[in-house]
Amino acid sequence: MAREGQVRVTGKNSSDGGAGSRLRAEGLTLAYDDSVVVRDLGVAVPDGSFTVIVGPNACGKSTLLKALARMLRPTTGAVYLDGQIITSYRSREVARRLGLLPQSSIAPNGITVGDLVARGRYPHQKLLRQWSSEDEAVVVEAMRRTGVADLADRLVDELSGGQRQRVWLAMVLAQQTPILLLDEPTTFLDIAHQIEVLELCADLNADSGHTLVAVLHDLNQACRYATNLIVLAPGGRIAAQGDPREIVTAELIADVFGLPCRVMDDPETGTPMIVPAARRRPDSRGRSEDHGAVAVHEHAPL
Repeated sequence: MAREGQVRVTGKNSSDGGAGSRLRAEGLTLAYDDSVVVRDLGVAVPDGSFTVIVGPNACGKSTLLKALARMLRPTTGAVYLDGQIITSYRSREVARRLGLLPQSSIAPNGITVGDLVARGRYPHQKLLRQWSSEDEAVVVEAMRRTGVADLADRLVDELSGGQRQRVWLAMVLAQQTPILLLDEPTTFLDIAHQIEVLELCADLNADSGHTLVAVLHDLNQACRYATNLIVLAPGGRIAAQGDPREIVTAELIADVFGLPCRVMDDPETGTPMIVPAARRRPDSRGRSEDHGAVAVHEHAPL
């Protein structure tokens, strides 16, 4: 874990030059109408990584992911996929290389799990090549890996939130893309289903070599699962990027999120665990006492 005060900052929002990265952005400025969200940002997603983007609200996390997925055209700069500007590819070709699970996915009414997952094969269909035994095998395997094979004939509308999220992941897997982008994949899920989805993502990264890029809000989950963490600060600049064990410090969290905290070792994984400072602590009779501002040291004992 990083020592107190040690923060790896990427300078002028720059990347590492793109070495070992099929997906990268250079000089990226992103805006909605006249409102600039991200300015002059450069980032390279390491191949084979589980990259997680974190940051305070409205700092541009989902906006950056949309740009990487070609859903948002940059005002300046460009996103590169396999060495070419991503907008130079046809949509179907992008969909063969990069899969996206958006923040809010809505299934057509009355569609079954099997039929929804099968839609992931669309980028591989051609005028003279429709559904094949290979497509069928890919869909079956995607459902098996995400644990929804026994739900194949169920209507998506009938499923729980956790089940639906695994079905959407199965559809993205059926695309057979080496890169997966996930926009807040744990939103609206209870804690057990959040961990279930993140464990599945970690398995895809570790066992299959998929490159994953996910936007998460929970800092401790991000630190536990990410092999590469991108910390966005207000204004859409990169405050730090790298292995969570090397970059996450109490100073970084305070600077970016305005949160006094301790950063300790997660007893389960050894990854950084962020413990917010408490302003109120119970006294010996169980009543709360206000201790005012709390001075926090990264490795102070509990």
